[in-house]
Amino acid sequence: MKTPEAPPLAPDCLSSDQAPTSARLSPQASRMDKNTDPELMPLPSEGDDPPLVFPDPMASPAVSQELGEEDPASLSTSLETGFGTPSELSPRIKEQELSENVSLLAEETNRAELGPGETMEGVSAEPAREDEDSTTWNYSFSQLPQFLSGSWSEFSTQPENFLKGCKWAPDGSCILTNSADNILRIYNLPPELYNEGEQLEYAEMVPVLRMVEGDTIYDYCWYSLMSSSQPDTSYVASSSRENPIHIWDAFTGELRASFRAYNHLDELTAAHSLCFSPDGSQLFCGFNRTVRVFSTARPGRDCEVRATFAKKQGQSGIISCITFSPTQPLYACGSYGCSLGLYAWDDGSPLALLGGHKGGITHLCFHPDGNRFFSGARKDSELLCWDLRQPAHPLWSLSREVTTNQRIYFDLDPTGQFLVSGSTSGAVSVWDTGRSEHERTPEPVLSFLPQKDCTNGPAP
Repeated sequence: MKTPEAPPLAPDCLSSDQAPTSARLSPQASRMDKNTDPELMPLPSEGDDPPLVFPDPMASPAVSQELGEEDPASLSTSLETGFGTPSELSPRIKEQELSENVSLLAEETNRAELGPGETMEGVSAEPAREDEDSTTWNYSFSQLPQFLSGSWSEFSTQPENFLKGCKWAPDGSCILTNSADNILRIYNLPPELYNEGEQLEYAEMVPVLRMVEGDTIYDYCWYSLMSSSQPDTSYVASSSRENPIHIWDAFTGELRASFRAYNHLDELTAAHSLCFSPDGSQLFCGFNRTVRVFSTARPGRDCEVRATFAKKQGQSGIISCITFSPTQPLYACGSYGCSLGLYAWDDGSPLALLGGHKGGITHLCFHPDGNRFFSGARKDSELLCWDLRQPAHPLWSLSREVTTNQRIYFDLDPTGQFLVSGSTSGAVSVWDTGRSEHERTPEPVLSFLPQKDCTNGPAP
């Protein structure tokens, strides 16, 4: 993805008080537009007005004092479907109330999917022609995947340097990795993959970009509307210990902007989880008992504060992962307090609180149908499937080996048919979600051992 003609951009080095009041960049902007306004990030579709400021209705006085003296900001969204705000979020929600809230949410919205729906490349994948402008991929796991290429030399220069996960770009063009040396790397796919014909030998993959963080990386993610055909949408967000949230240019590797969160002592505090909203207008960040929402058009410290725990009720613990529903205006949060929370996108009002894991939640993933989502936890062998229409209990449970505190990722293929997960033993398991609907503990349709070490980041 690296383009030699792109000029270097100065990193964001402004102090919190000197943060730019406006840093807008349209996804359709040209490279000249990007150079004249280099502060970052695609502009939300709402317009040029800054976010409106509202008080946070959930935060109690004690919580407000803990979060800081500044008034939290509430960001308006373009969602057409609204939600009623429950009075309180009880840690024990009755099955009937919980089911009614989320079932009503699932029925009252008929919005189209918000996911980008881009082309994905994968092993043993065959394109299914639907129309000339879109391409989907049908995966087949009837046989073991074929090894194509890898990267080893890059991680052998330092002792005990290991990978902590990898994530496909939304358009499927490249891979983002995180490792113990606190460096984010971007890999382009081997060019041989684009050549049809006889089988070729693939060279070892070499990163095209390296982005160095200052300390242990807590989380990282792609910009949700990223497309290699539009360089002004190619961004990566990362959060590391005792550092601001950084936005990196995925074409040049330069630091483009920073988002800063401060505690009640006006000390910088790091986010433990990151997730861009599906429309790209907001960056959701998880903290202790709090989710902070930044406008991607305005770097700096201004944000909306959404407390997840107030008056001894709600979702406690560090918010360790966040994911959005592709079809409904809601998002799910997992915490190290072993709980799952569902919240309305527009104002963060709580919808449901779920509990079923023995360990802290480390990863969440929504099914493309928007009705089901999956959750996994550390030191917990269960990978649970939840149905928003009947959220009181898990729909079914999958078994995988997770014996450490590592974040073991899992993911669905673009069609949502197959769920793939790694394990601490190195084994990769694949489940057919269509066949699993009528089974309490479905068995994987394929299991294989790609390496004799922990496999923490499979991504179809």
